[in-house]
Amino acid sequence: MLLDEPAAGLNGDEQRQLAEIVRAIRTSGVTVVLIEHNMGLVMSLCDRVVVLDSGTVIASGLPASVATEPAVLEAYLGTTTLPTEAS
Repeated sequence: MLLDEPAAGLNGDEQRQLAEIVRAIRTSGVTVVLIEHNMGLVMSLCDRVVVLDSGTVIASGLPASVATEPAVLEAYLGTTTLPTEAS
């Protein structure tokens, strides 16, 4: 199943319900491809993450490792360090 920005416009409770539904679908054996800008949702749902910047793959792998990739931080935060690492 391909979901393109399913959390757009949803409030917190609706996002939690969406996550439960997607997990149930995944558990049933259906592969789910999620295109989403809500990183909290992505990190809570995905086993593997692929990050694009202007159509080019800049990182892929486990969510925790992708979230700390310098190219991802630069593309999405404008810096190569996490906010907690800044001095």
